[in-house]
Amino acid sequence: MNEWLTLEEAAAHLKIKPRTLALWARQKKVPAHRLSGIRRCIWRFLRPELDAMLCVSSADSADKGAA
Repeated sequence: MNEWLTLEEAAAHLKIKPRTLALWARQKKVPAHRLSGIRRCIWRFLRPELDAMLCVSSADSADKGAA
């Protein structure tokens, strides 16, 4: 089952500030799903997508360190 996270929940999961995560979402640096809001954009995140992103970036960092 996919677990949807709010901006605040996803930021806590990634251990970053919500403002940083919102910026990354706008820049498409993280997998995010935009919902239409009346006054501002509302973001939702899937926990498995965030976890997969973390695994890939960790593997990339390890490969670069070994070179």
